[in-house]
Amino acid sequence: MTTLVDSPTNAAVSPLTAAGARAELAATFLGNGANYDRYRPGFPLETVRRVAAARGGLLGDVLDLGAGTGKLTELLVPRADAVTAIDPSADMLAQLSAKLPAVDTRVGLAEDLPLASGSVDVVTVAQAFHWFDRDAASAEIARVLRPGGVLAIVWTVPDPRCAWDRACYRLAHPPRDLGDDDGALALGGDVHTPALPGFETLRGERLRWSEHLTRSDYLQRWGTVSTLLASSEEQRAATLAGMEAILDADPDSAGRQLLKVRHITEVITYRVR
Repeated sequence: MTTLVDSPTNAAVSPLTAAGARAELAATFLGNGANYDRYRPGFPLETVRRVAAARGGLLGDVLDLGAGTGKLTELLVPRADAVTAIDPSADMLAQLSAKLPAVDTRVGLAEDLPLASGSVDVVTVAQAFHWFDRDAASAEIARVLRPGGVLAIVWTVPDPRCAWDRACYRLAHPPRDLGDDDGALALGGDVHTPALPGFETLRGERLRWSEHLTRSDYLQRWGTVSTLLASSEEQRAATLAGMEAILDADPDSAGRQLLKVRHITEVITYRVR
């Protein structure tokens, strides 16, 4: 895996969606841990280095919030003093615990964290902040952080250089739709850095990286996103058929069983006031 790093920039994050639709789609993950862990992409190691840099290179005690199956958690463990992983899905956390038995896992919500006040130095939220009630979650995160603590929001989105992947993304997440990967898609502009109550923005950075994935596993990956999980069997089949057509038509993917998937990971850091 090769990581190329862009210069830090500033801007705003994808808008939060209606609470009802958000909760309905979030519920699709509660029993999908094994497939999520197998097919979803991880994050480049540079992600954790950028988070640590916001605290002078030291992570200290970390809360990985919305940790899922531990895609980011596993990168945090070697550098942190201790890691607590919180997620609303016990199934997701079971996958995490199988890989990382030393991590303290707790079922919980961002708006009501099962942690003492001032108990962690860093809170990371990878691919999950759009599921939260922004104000309530920000207040809870600020509560559990020690003075001067850091919040890092991480998004991975399609690299515009990978046109067929971005086209599949748009098929899974149509305009005005809620997608579980609905991070900042203004890829030609600045990294989105929204104002969060109780926090000051530090910086937003963009990391470009790639992975190789079989065509079959690539399509299986899309079967783990909330919009397809919430679809009817007919809708899901139609969406996947559309993705097959995209892969067959694009010269960079047509006829290939091993695909090079390009990603952008955005790391946005804040300091608690």
